[in-house]
Amino acid sequence: MKTSVGVLLISALTVAGCGTVRDSRLNPFNWFGPARTVAVDAAPSQAAAGRNALIPERNRAGSIFRRNREEGVYAGRPMAVIDEMLIERRPGGAIVRATGIANRAGPFDVRLVPDEAAPAGVLRYTLSAYQRPGPRNVGPDARKATAAVWLTDNDLATISRIEVAGRENAIARSR
Repeated sequence: MKTSVGVLLISALTVAGCGTVRDSRLNPFNWFGPARTVAVDAAPSQAAAGRNALIPERNRAGSIFRRNREEGVYAGRPMAVIDEMLIERRPGGAIVRATGIANRAGPFDVRLVPDEAAPAGVLRYTLSAYQRPGPRNVGPDARKATAAVWLTDNDLATISRIEVAGRENAIARSR
């Protein structure tokens, strides 16, 4: 007990002494040397170029948590079989949710891709996904995948039929 109190007292006095001896090597504030004034380039800054320096620029490469909005064409392949399609009414619109079964296990990045060639009054989607190369997960639901899309009341006002298509079948709901 006496030894630990002694070590603690000596440490406290040593650290307190660092503040009084400004030019000492023991003072942690002197470890990197004194501060110096440095000239800056005369190039225009972000603020002078019309940009606010406090607002960060968007990362063009994207992130692992969100998709890059300028990505190319989605190259997913249609799911083999559409197992179910649900339209869930919510305040302000509806959620269209579709579940499909792929030919092999491991579908990912599943999307409901809108069909631009659908006739007026029909909203047609294709349930598409990428397939993993290499070893696959096994289990009862390893081939199933689900995707959903939000439709507002304004979107639903002109629609009388919603279809979700796969490679082998399609499911449709009408009003």
